[in-house]
Amino acid sequence: MNTSILLITTLFFGFLIVYHHIGYPLLLKFFKNDEDKKKNRNSRKYNSSTDDNLLPTISLIIPACNEEKWISEKIRNIASLDYPENRLKVIIGCDGCSDNTYQLAISTASEAECSHLDISILNFNKNRGKVAVINELISQSNSELVALSDVSAIISIDSLLIAADRFSDDKIGVLNSHYQVLYPGSDGEATYWEYQSNIKLGEASLGSTLGAHGALYLFRRALFEELSPDTINDDFILPMSIVSKGYRSDYEPDINALEMEMTDDTMENKRRLRIAAGNLQQLWRLKHLISPKYKGIAFTFFSGKALRVFMPFLMIYTFFGSLMLSFSSSIMFLAFSLQLIAYAIGFFGILFPSESSNKIVTSLTYLINGHLTCLKGIVRFIFRVNSGPWKKSRRQDQDQDQDQDQDQDQDQDQDQDQDQDQDQNQNQNNALFKAHTLDPYIRKMKRVFDIVFSTLSLALALPFFPIVAIFIKLDSPGPVFFTQLRIGQARPHKTVLFNMIKFRTMIVNAEKTGGAQWASINDPRITTFGTFMRKTRIDELPQFFNVLLGQMSIIGPRPERPGFYKKLENEIPFFSERTYEVMPGITGLAQVNQGYDSNIDDVRSKVGFDHSYALAISSLYGWIKMDTGIIIRTISVMLLGKGQ
Repeated sequence: MNTSILLITTLFFGFLIVYHHIGYPLLLKFFKNDEDKKKNRNSRKYNSSTDDNLLPTISLIIPACNEEKWISEKIRNIASLDYPENRLKVIIGCDGCSDNTYQLAISTASEAECSHLDISILNFNKNRGKVAVINELISQSNSELVALSDVSAIISIDSLLIAADRFSDDKIGVLNSHYQVLYPGSDGEATYWEYQSNIKLGEASLGSTLGAHGALYLFRRALFEELSPDTINDDFILPMSIVSKGYRSDYEPDINALEMEMTDDTMENKRRLRIAAGNLQQLWRLKHLISPKYKGIAFTFFSGKALRVFMPFLMIYTFFGSLMLSFSSSIMFLAFSLQLIAYAIGFFGILFPSESSNKIVTSLTYLINGHLTCLKGIVRFIFRVNSGPWKKSRRQDQDQDQDQDQDQDQDQDQDQDQDQDQDQNQNQNNALFKAHTLDPYIRKMKRVFDIVFSTLSLALALPFFPIVAIFIKLDSPGPVFFTQLRIGQARPHKTVLFNMIKFRTMIVNAEKTGGAQWASINDPRITTFGTFMRKTRIDELPQFFNVLLGQMSIIGPRPERPGFYKKLENEIPFFSERTYEVMPGITGLAQVNQGYDSNIDDVRSKVGFDHSYALAISSLYGWIKMDTGIIIRTISVMLLGKGQ
């Protein structure tokens, strides 16, 4: 790449990064302060002497899925709201709850302090997702205003009266509440939500806030349009569809919604993945909002949501661009050094959270981890990896494991002899599992290496993806990418499944008639360009996205197909145990010593390599030596075209 072009693009992308994180919030703060001088929020149209019948009717709609921990407190909180009971309708939709949410809701609604509520509690037997519940419940309401609220969020007592006052302005179509977290997972999360509140105030001063928070927001019922079933971020698409009609979405800091549920890293990451995928979806569906006719809304939509989608890619490009330019420019060397320090601090906080208490460290950690998760969410959405209904984050794996354990206990009661055999096998498996268990520091370092190596590789390879795509399309009809279900990392109670991403090397529907088949020499299913990609391993470049998603590693055992797995497990001793505590890899010790598998004997010989690799990386020196050697041999295979 020409140095001048690299310099211009790196500086421009660096400017966008600084603008999005610092410049844009400062501009919003300036506009907010200027607007506050003109606006007086203290006047209220409604007061204690106002006729209740002048207040708008409100339907408070609450979707619920397995919320037995919070549903009772939510109903009691609603019962305490200062709003006339004849103007408020409460609708709770239990979406295929497998716990006691519905029963607790019914019993709580009958309590003396809640009996005055006009409340409907609907129990849907099948879990259909939040969007389907919202569409159905809103269609049943006929009030002037609709309020949507999460079960775990407690609403301030005068929220609805304040909302009624704000909606006296006919130009307001949506009203947002002030979101607070009672138990933030970290200082970084607390700082983030404080930052978001200031952003909302600034956005409102320029025309409309962008989206809302599901904890509590209100809108005019007449402006609602049914959401598409595949909508991810309903609390953004719904408000912004109303804004598209010429109405304003405003922010009211005096309406408070307090999140009671304590978040952990797992829940936070799932939330961020959902939001990231939703950001890309909403950017495409609401791209018309960037039109100049929307003025301030277009400015905030581009500066906030649109840039957020591209931010991980801009950061990657700027980092490696400044690295390449640092050899000839002292200014770019300084820029690269500052980025390196910031990322080092952030990754330190990610790897060692218990040792990170400084506010700067926690804030950088939260920011960098957020952009990494954003990148994962975007990749998942583009390639439809593990696609399906987005649900509120729960620790469902634990419940599934418990159910599996109960089923196993029942089977064991039926056959004691089989029990003894299973115990012996389990002891062998446990021994292998312990042998494969990595030192926590090596595991973290291996993961950091995976992220850094994949990011660098994608930064170098992405410019060539369109060229590869053109050759694939010219060679044969069909999609550019090919996804296939594979067996991932094995854990004590379950084995992970994931969709592996590759460039397509075979004709479309290559296994339509014969089902899963081994690859063979001169395989007629492989296209001409596919043969070249397999020899150079170019077809595996998209798997770096699987690595970033945490489904694969750069180096590890080959991920096998479910269609072959059962047969291989039956015929090859300790086959399934080869991925105990070790994620499957793009390349590995077995892959560089052998080519593609063409029969069971090929797989049988690879199993020994896989177990040898797991044992070799049990020490830091062994891991560095082993992985370095495999990478060198893999590059040699690619450059010399020795792949199959």
